[in-house]
Amino acid sequence: MTPRVSVVIPVYNEGERVVRHLERILREVLLTAEILIVHDMPEDTTVPYAQEIARHDPRVRTVLNTYGPGPANAIRFGIDAARAPVAVVTMADGCDDPRQIDDLARLVDRGVVVAAASRYMPGGQQVGGPRFKRMASRWAGRSLWLLARVGTRDATNSFKAYDTTFVREVGIESRTGFEIGIELTAKATRLRRPVAELPTIWLDRQLGESRFDVGRFLPSYLRWYGFAFGRRLNPEQLTARWAARKPDLVPADRDAADRDKADRDSDKADRDAADRDQAGRDAADSDKADRNKADRNKEDTPA
Repeated sequence: MTPRVSVVIPVYNEGERVVRHLERILREVLLTAEILIVHDMPEDTTVPYAQEIARHDPRVRTVLNTYGPGPANAIRFGIDAARAPVAVVTMADGCDDPRQIDDLARLVDRGVVVAAASRYMPGGQQVGGPRFKRMASRWAGRSLWLLARVGTRDATNSFKAYDTTFVREVGIESRTGFEIGIELTAKATRLRRPVAELPTIWLDRQLGESRFDVGRFLPSYLRWYGFAFGRRLNPEQLTARWAARKPDLVPADRDAADRDKADRDSDKADRDAADRDQAGRDAADSDKADRNKADRNKEDTPA
């Protein structure tokens, strides 16, 4: 049975810490779901603990990210691997509230393409975390809400649900960190697709270290912040913009794009060959039917 929601969790050496968070997700998510644990390397310390849980609960599945290292590539891979029409991205550190996964997925079911868990709307809260990061994300969220009308006061939060058809239509260009959330929100805004939000309480992780590197990730966030402001685009214009940027992809991405194109070309060639074979068989059958009809007519003609 196709799940209603795919929960995408990028992980990096979470080890035993992931167990408690996974148990909470499995307990709180009531919709039919698959839980995708996306890891960059087979030896990731999260994997054996996730696989042990998967042995007892078939909703859990570990998947090896082949798009390249880093959280952006892991999230891209997870969404591409999702079997459900809705993908919810949540972190492995327990900062997000898994009770809201069902509600976010239901918002997408109702027609929005991005459903955000918002720390900055009434009823939301952020507890802990570095002060500069809190201030920057709050300022970005508020200004995008007021000036770009993005549909959420928390465009930078990674805890979001996405319509997977929308994601595959517009593509994901992010390759660095956690900026996919603001990228897809900005694209939805420029396409005038609906974005909605629910209040959430975000708790800073208690164990382990965050992988969020402000200096490394900030330029990507600023790029998509700026992109949210602008005239309306249609899907063709957005696709053309993405195609124009393809030379900027890293070599691994260009190779993957080339392989995808080769696969599509091969599939098209196979379909064309099958169509030609079928057309040939149809023509042969038609000729045979015509000959049989002619023979019957001759037999029925009086001598």
